[in-house]
Amino acid sequence: MAEKSIFAERELAFLRELRRQKVDFLIVGMSAATLQGTPAVTLDVDLWFRDLNQPGLRRALQKVGGIFVQATAHTPPRFSGEAVALFDIVTHMHGLRSFAEEAAGAIAIPLGGFTVKVLPLARIIASNFSAISTA
Repeated sequence: MAEKSIFAERELAFLRELRRQKVDFLIVGMSAATLQGTPAVTLDVDLWFRDLNQPGLRRALQKVGGIFVQATAHTPPRFSGEAVALFDIVTHMHGLRSFAEEAAGAIAIPLGGFTVKVLPLARIIASNFSAISTA
């Protein structure tokens, strides 16, 4: 599959650093679908992490000038900083299996000289239909 270029260099730097730090994550949602060739537009990139306490996550954020903002009673966890402004943290995927099970079936997409794992289209659809049916 040809490389996709939906990210600016600052976003690529963060994703590249997550890979260097061996952080387990998946790109999910509409951005994952776009990376697989679906003609769509999205305003953010959803990242699903195996564990938000992975030490490499904080190191990757520090490397690109971002910070991790803990969840509060009224807000979910999030990132702050120019290089990570595009990214949202996903803490649960409706209708899907565990992170480990979904990661085992993830697709590797080449991106800026490295690869990222994305949730396959069928699993994105399964999650979206599950979310709609429970709403």
